[in-house]
Amino acid sequence: MASSSTSLKALLRNPSAIKARTQAQELHAQLLKATINPSSILPIYANLGFPHDAHQVFSSLPFTSTLSFISIIRASAAHGLFHRAVSLFLKMRASSARTDHNVFPSVLKSCAALRDPKLVGSVHGLVIVLGYVSDLYTGNALMNAYSKLADCSLVRKMFDEMPNRDLVSWNTLIAGNAERGFYEEALGMVRELSVSCLKPDSFTLSSVLPIFAEYVDVSKGMEIHGFAVRHMFDTDVFIGSSLIDMYANCTKVEYSRRVFELLPKPDAISWNSIIAGSVQNGLFDEGLSLFRRMLLAKVKPMPATFSSIMPACSHLTTLHLGKQLHGYVIRGGFDDNVFVASAIVDMYAKCGNIGIARYIFDGIKVLDMVSWTAMIMGYALHGPVEEAFSLFHRMEKENGKPNYVAFIAVLTACSHAGLIDEAWRYFCSMTQDYGIVPCLEHYAAVADLLARAGKLEEAYDFICSMHINPTASVWSTLLGACRVHKNANLAEKVAEKIFALEPKNMESHVLMSNIYSSVGRWNEAANLRIIMKDKGMRKQPACSWIEVKSKVHGFVAHDKSHPYYDQIMETWEVLLEQMEREGYVPNTEDVLHDVDEEQKRDLLCGHSERLAIVFGIISTPPGTTIRVTKNLRVCIDCHITTKFISKIVGREIVVRDLNRFHHFKDGKCSCGDYW
Repeated sequence: MASSSTSLKALLRNPSAIKARTQAQELHAQLLKATINPSSILPIYANLGFPHDAHQVFSSLPFTSTLSFISIIRASAAHGLFHRAVSLFLKMRASSARTDHNVFPSVLKSCAALRDPKLVGSVHGLVIVLGYVSDLYTGNALMNAYSKLADCSLVRKMFDEMPNRDLVSWNTLIAGNAERGFYEEALGMVRELSVSCLKPDSFTLSSVLPIFAEYVDVSKGMEIHGFAVRHMFDTDVFIGSSLIDMYANCTKVEYSRRVFELLPKPDAISWNSIIAGSVQNGLFDEGLSLFRRMLLAKVKPMPATFSSIMPACSHLTTLHLGKQLHGYVIRGGFDDNVFVASAIVDMYAKCGNIGIARYIFDGIKVLDMVSWTAMIMGYALHGPVEEAFSLFHRMEKENGKPNYVAFIAVLTACSHAGLIDEAWRYFCSMTQDYGIVPCLEHYAAVADLLARAGKLEEAYDFICSMHINPTASVWSTLLGACRVHKNANLAEKVAEKIFALEPKNMESHVLMSNIYSSVGRWNEAANLRIIMKDKGMRKQPACSWIEVKSKVHGFVAHDKSHPYYDQIMETWEVLLEQMEREGYVPNTEDVLHDVDEEQKRDLLCGHSERLAIVFGIISTPPGTTIRVTKNLRVCIDCHITTKFISKIVGREIVVRDLNRFHHFKDGKCSCGDYW
């Protein structure tokens, strides 16, 4: 028995040899047989990830020592059982066990996680009474707790009063300031640390790198990068991921890519950082390519990965790929994650399938603000404005206070439906009922609504009354309406505002040229085109694309290079005959060339969305919904034409243009001819 007891104690001194729960249970049984105190098994169960087993052992102990209390409290805190950890600490205080300084780091971690400042304060008071305030680990834990409670001034006070500090002390103070937006203080602490006997580590650097992304100060970020390289931190995935995020947020994605490619073994966080950075900077194809590489590398995506990659499908309107990603989400068991589910709702809505978007939305168990706004914005883009309003009011009742994004969504719905009175009510409610200060997007939505309703002067005055300086994009909404309503005089005033902000704003130069052409001022239009040429500005070509059999086909206006071009034109001629028999008359209002009427009609025939729609008709089975995306606003005649085609071929045709979705069915459009 003595030999057996000796071997058991030897095994307890080397608990890393125990790899499985069954081994721990066997050891536990042997301890009981050998009448050895089973409290020794507590940390083994905890390290294996079985805190409940550890708690059962603790509850069965005839005598609870200081060490057993420390073990079970540490195990509970390490596995997120914070209420249990605090409860056990109170039980320890009520027992005869001595309160050792080693228990406080776990207790303070639990108090901070529970966001209970009174509890943290009480424990702090006890630390002082027991004379442990000078203990380094307890001091660091107190600093971390107050940092989590956003009390940076108290964190600094404690730091200054610490008799001894280690790198954890410095990192806690630096990270706390950085997380709370006190960037100068955080950077100042890094400078102090650099001249001390300690040197920054990977955690220090990863704490300060987001600061430069916030400042969009890539040069200072590169200095930290240089420090990381000199101290051989650059291959650390923790630092690498932070560098990738920093460069991407500073729009230097090429630098992000270089950092990523130098990582010896990127982890899921690194992959997610480079995918998110690519998508956020408009490199959607690259983001999708990186996601495929991630899967080939056998790295399991995180929920955040899907939240990052879904917008790529939304912008490229690749519904087939979006469905594939959705399938992967389901197989991976991520569909219960609210952030992933919200991204899927947004993807389906922006890929043109609002019905599936609503189905996914209705299946989300706990809706958050992102879920609500994704669905409301989906309705705003597709046209069912009453559904958007209904959902917004339901959100107010169930979810409480709407955020600024929710109001952008509902104001966009008002704008697309031309509902001025409703928009004013929401705009006033936002400020008066919820205390939300309007941002550029709110002003832009209201200005767009007024302008498209023909209230151009009101829109101009509204923009001038903004409490923040309007951007070129806000003025551009009014300029676009001046084009629709052919108000060249106001357009000149608006264009002057835009060109003062962005002298090389190509879209506004084109719009102004088109406005001159629409009112017959051909000389001014020609002069503006000469100015554009002198500035090296080129007009963005109109293009449309459609996904057929998992392949995206692109069409540029009047482009004859597509291999099916002849078949497309043959089918178009047949459709045109049927349309004319049903009363179709070309509307050449948007053809802004100084040519005769027949030439204008010919120019209309080559518009990119028509080519894409007809290609969809000849390439997909009868009855299939046709989904087309266009990079510019749909012209009046193409809108009329698509209504006729939808009735003739008996199909729903969904067109996503620059502003919204148009669902054409049985000769009608979901926008009600208001776009």
